[in-house]
Amino acid sequence: MIESLAALGQILEGSPPGALLILAAIPSALLPHRASQVVMLALPVIGLYQLFQMPTEFSQTLQLFDYTLEVTRIDALSRVFGIVFHIAAFLGVLYAAHQRDRLQAAAAMIYAGAAIAAVFAGDLLTLFVWWELTAVSSVFLVWASRTESALRAGQRYLVIQVMSGLLLLAGAILLYSESGSLAFEHIGIESLGGLLVFFAFGIKACFPFLHGWMKDAYPEATVTGTVFLSGFTTKLAIYALARGFAGTELLIPIGAAMTVFPIFFAVIENDLRRVLSYSLNNQLGFMVVGIGIGTELALNGTVAHVFAHVIYKALLFMAMGAVLFRAGTIKASELGGLYKSMPWTAAFCIIGSLSISGFPLTSGFISKSMVLSAAGHEHLFLISMLLLFASACVLDHSGIKIPFFSFFAHDSGRRVEEAPINMRLAMAIAAALCIGLGVFPEHLYSILPYPVVYEPYSLSHVFTVLQLLLFAALAFVFLWKMGWYPAELRSVVLDVDWVWRRLLPQAWSGAAESWLIGQRYLLATADRARLWVLDLTSAHLSPWSRFGEPWPTGVTAMWAAVLLFAYLFLSY
Repeated sequence: MIESLAALGQILEGSPPGALLILAAIPSALLPHRASQVVMLALPVIGLYQLFQMPTEFSQTLQLFDYTLEVTRIDALSRVFGIVFHIAAFLGVLYAAHQRDRLQAAAAMIYAGAAIAAVFAGDLLTLFVWWELTAVSSVFLVWASRTESALRAGQRYLVIQVMSGLLLLAGAILLYSESGSLAFEHIGIESLGGLLVFFAFGIKACFPFLHGWMKDAYPEATVTGTVFLSGFTTKLAIYALARGFAGTELLIPIGAAMTVFPIFFAVIENDLRRVLSYSLNNQLGFMVVGIGIGTELALNGTVAHVFAHVIYKALLFMAMGAVLFRAGTIKASELGGLYKSMPWTAAFCIIGSLSISGFPLTSGFISKSMVLSAAGHEHLFLISMLLLFASACVLDHSGIKIPFFSFFAHDSGRRVEEAPINMRLAMAIAAALCIGLGVFPEHLYSILPYPVVYEPYSLSHVFTVLQLLLFAALAFVFLWKMGWYPAELRSVVLDVDWVWRRLLPQAWSGAAESWLIGQRYLLATADRARLWVLDLTSAHLSPWSRFGEPWPTGVTAMWAAVLLFAYLFLSY
């Protein structure tokens, strides 16, 4: 056994983290179902073992023509993302153990492996390869729903993700032409190449007006696919921003806007998985603000929040996926009373909701508070107020709305079975991590990029957070009792993606139709003018017209003299 592990270690030592998951994905999916699930579960565990066996500072290069590529770079920042990505992959595979879709299983494993490999890329070209592989592999998790809406959403998702990759490639080429290096270090936005890379990362990070793809595609993905999607794409973008643009002040207002605007959409949205997508966008805003602040406390808070968020957001998507799997709907207007049929799922969902709301003794509390403290230390008063407002609203749209309307509220009369055992086990592990990290934050703090000098459980901080959450909860109860809380109705919520999905295509179609009408009018006018000229010519210049008759010699001489005089007059 020891010899086998040693041999496995030697094989893994020469490959980048994540490569094992990619290479073994398709062969594993082709095995009989039970064997396939065992192997799939083992792959993230082996990958995490590989990561722990590698030095904390490690670099591996590859010579490609005249370029030296750093295909693997392990440091304090990438290591944390690698750890949580392996955990997310394991939870996703366990949660999906009941499903027998080989294509979806292989795509999910390739997607996870590509995301893991991407965070360990030391140059922009290697990053581009994994960046595009995450896009191509993840779209199959949307298409696996096999519905018309999923097909269209997947197409839009793929176009936008590939566009992000092309911007990354173009930016990398420009940066190489400027500096002669492809190293993935701090980039900044001072050059055109840096701006292109910035927007490439911003698309995946769901910057304002670039966020529509997520709430469009994630709710259309399969029950199990959404769990994977929630964990990798956007967090990979956060890693890339932290690596390339830490301290870029433009990120502070961008992140603050991201924390606020999704709140209003989440409150009125009826599809609970779409509510979670908006909530995900909101949480990304806290991370982007931390990156923009750029201090050690802020970056530690960002990385800690990524770690916590991957787990509690996966837990919430797993809970809502279980509801969809059993009840057949995820519309708040059609749910309620499911705690009677799915008590375990309801309990796990509540733990996830407490964590995303930042309740003490949960992972969300010990991570989000670091970003809030960093903003306060830098005297960013307005930003701090916006973050506090967003934190309070998270309790309303995710902490209360998600469990309340799915498991409690009015009784919909649905009586279903509890979630399958593998789903419950995955949710139980995620819930345990949410509480464990909240109770023992030093374990998370010990792996952060910088030394942590921060005490989350100070009396003043705990009291402030509890006050904030209490008044947010009272606001929800008051609005609900007064009938002022937005009703859960079957409706379509228009977001900014409506502009490029509906308005711009219709405007383009209208402009094209107007051009064709104008073109036809111009052609008809030109044809009428041509006929008029022909008629005029025929009437006055033909042999039978007045001008075609013989003229007297004297008249001809007179006109010749007049024309000559006019010419001489104009010339001199």
